[in-house]
Amino acid sequence: MDKINSCPLCKTEETYFLYKDKNRTYYLCDNCGLSFVPPEFRLPPEKEKKRYDLHTNSPNDLNYRRFLDKLFFPMLKYISPNSKGLDFGSGPGPTLSLMFEEEGHSMEIFDFFYANDCSVFSKTYDFITASEVLEHLFSPFTELNKLWQCLKPNGHLGIMTQLLPEKNEFDTWYYKNDPAHVCFFSKKSFEWIGKQWHSKPFFIDKDIIIFSEQHSRNQFISH
Repeated sequence: MDKINSCPLCKTEETYFLYKDKNRTYYLCDNCGLSFVPPEFRLPPEKEKKRYDLHTNSPNDLNYRRFLDKLFFPMLKYISPNSKGLDFGSGPGPTLSLMFEEEGHSMEIFDFFYANDCSVFSKTYDFITASEVLEHLFSPFTELNKLWQCLKPNGHLGIMTQLLPEKNEFDTWYYKNDPAHVCFFSKKSFEWIGKQWHSKPFFIDKDIIIFSEQHSRNQFISH
């Protein structure tokens, strides 16, 4: 088990206290820029699932589709017609995968609670999406690296997650208040990940990040 002060992303112990509220304590990693809560504040699986069961997102919800458009449309610019994709963390009402299928792409889905079929990781994909899921991961680099290994040459990994704000804005940041959110990524975090993959992260929007496998053959350049 990781020590309480070790970073769940880069595994170093170059971490320090960031903030404490009435519910949890938050740390910040000086090495990779990840903020996180110690393991003792993680929800047990049954409570985590109960929280997700309350989500009412569905393909028929136009507002939810508009929300997903932030990742959907940038990814469409990267992928070729009739591509094969995986939506990681598809949730109780898979929608992003259906949006890609409506555009002629074939899709697989995976979710720890609702579509836990690990056979999807034995296949390869032209693109992979992870929308609002990274902040829930206990071992983020392990999971991300597993996805990266599933990409075909010239494949793309699209991520949606809120980027860590400035320290003086953390206390009012709503994103940290969800008890199922345990990891919070900064630009530095994604640059650290990119260095491990030799791939430059592209920050499309304040919460959209895309990695391209084709850049893994080039020397990493900091964003």
